[in-house]
Amino acid sequence: MNTSAFNTRASEHPGDMAAWLRAHAETNDSQLRRVHRNLKRAIREELTERQRTMLLMRYSQGFSMARIAKELGVNRSTVSRTLARANKRLERALKYSF
Repeated sequence: MNTSAFNTRASEHPGDMAAWLRAHAETNDSQLRRVHRNLKRAIREELTERQRTMLLMRYSQGFSMARIAKELGVNRSTVSRTLARANKRLERALKYSF
């Protein structure tokens, strides 16, 4: 039998490897702070007032599209299209933040 250091079974040390990875892993706190900062800026600067309103109602307040439509007096498809455009703008603005 070959006794090379590279001939170990895959299941032999998985707990040790997982513990080592957790102990030596870097945190991504600085990247998360940068993304949150850029997201706030993008919402403020890149979206129209209508997009901003609908986006905040949807994700901050948890309203359904039907409820947003009812509150704002517009069609549900208008809400859907407006949110899709807002998400596309945010995606484009944040593309290089990661």
